[in-house]
Amino acid sequence: MNLNKLTENIQAWAIEKELDEAQPEKQMLKLMEEVGELAQGLAKANRDQVIDSVGDVYVVLTILSMRLDLDLQACIAAAYGEISDRKGEMVNGSFVKESDLN
Repeated sequence: MNLNKLTENIQAWAIEKELDEAQPEKQMLKLMEEVGELAQGLAKANRDQVIDSVGDVYVVLTILSMRLDLDLQACIAAAYGEISDRKGEMVNGSFVKESDLN
């Protein structure tokens, strides 16, 4: 199943569960919970937990975007537009954009 179809399924599931009407602040807390689980999975080198957590983060971002009346693909496109030509370098295993290297 492709990402577009999976996203449509997530949206339909969220509407069925009335999560599209959940308070954005609650969805943000859920997002932080899922990001914490992702960090835990990385720290413990637990690949299955990392896979599950990345998926959960996407699900929550999809629902949060719905609640805020944002098009998730447009948000991703805007973010990519910002980074696509970004220059910088790797420093201690992290990419640092050029403007922050000074």
